[in-house]
Amino acid sequence: MKRTVTFWIIAIIITVIIVIYQRVTGPTYPVSGKTTIDNKEINYKFSRSSDKDVIVSISTIDEDISGFLVWKRHKTHDRDSIVQMKFSNGNLSAVLPLQPPAGKLEYFVALQKNNQSVIIPEEKVIIRFKGNVPDIFLIPHIITIFIALLMAARTGLEYFNKSNPDYKKFSLLTLIFMFAGGFVFGSPVQYYAFGTLWSGFPFGTDLTDNKTAIALVIWIAALVHSKRSKKPGLLILLISIFTLLIFLIPHSLFGSELKYHN
Repeated sequence: MKRTVTFWIIAIIITVIIVIYQRVTGPTYPVSGKTTIDNKEINYKFSRSSDKDVIVSISTIDEDISGFLVWKRHKTHDRDSIVQMKFSNGNLSAVLPLQPPAGKLEYFVALQKNNQSVIIPEEKVIIRFKGNVPDIFLIPHIITIFIALLMAARTGLEYFNKSNPDYKKFSLLTLIFMFAGGFVFGSPVQYYAFGTLWSGFPFGTDLTDNKTAIALVIWIAALVHSKRSKKPGLLILLISIFTLLIFLIPHSLFGSELKYHN
C-alpha cells in the first residue's frame, strides 16, 4: 500500500512538472521583460494568444513618455500600422484588433522621451488569435489530457512494482484517456479555436496533434504487448518515458495558421 501511494505521488509530481514546463515554454505564453528609459525601469508583458481584441499596455507614471504600438499581419507584405498609445491611470495602452481564428499579428512597442527611444521587446511578438471554445469541450479536454499524462507516468512506474505489476490495466487506462483527451474532446477544441478538426500529419504541422497521434499508436502497442508478453515491463517503461518526453514539446508549436492574402 505504501509503495502504491509513493508511485502515485511520483506520477503526480512528474505530470505537474511536464504540464508547467510545456505551458511556460510554449508559443502562447506571454512575453515579459523590462527596459529603461530616462533612467526609469519599465516592466512589460505582451500577450501571444487571444480570442478577442488585445489591449497592449505599458505601466508608467511618467506622462512625458510617448508610446507607439506597431503591428501588421504575420507573414505578409503589409505596411506597419502605427497606433499612438494613450496615457490613462498610469498606463500607456493601445488595441490590437481581433483576427479570424488562426490569424496572426506581429507587433512591438516603441517608447520615446526627449531624444531617447526604446523598442520592446527586441524581437517582434507574434500573437495567434483563436475562436471561443465552449467549456463543455475545453474543460474535459484539459482534464483528460492531464489524466492521460498521469496514467502514462504511473504505468511506467509499475515497472518498479515487483510484487504484482498490472501493466494491462494501466496501459488500457492510459490509452482511454489519451484517446478521449486528444480526439474525443481535442478535435472539437481545435475546430472551435482554429476552424479545423485536425492539423497534424498529413494535413498540417501542429506538433500537439502529431504527438497525440504518436502517443495513441504506441499505447495501443503497449496494451497489445502487455497481453502477449510474459515480461512486458521494460518496453512499457520505455514507452512511458517516450510519451512523457514528447509531451515536453511546447503546446501549440507549429500550430494552425491562417494564410493571409496580400
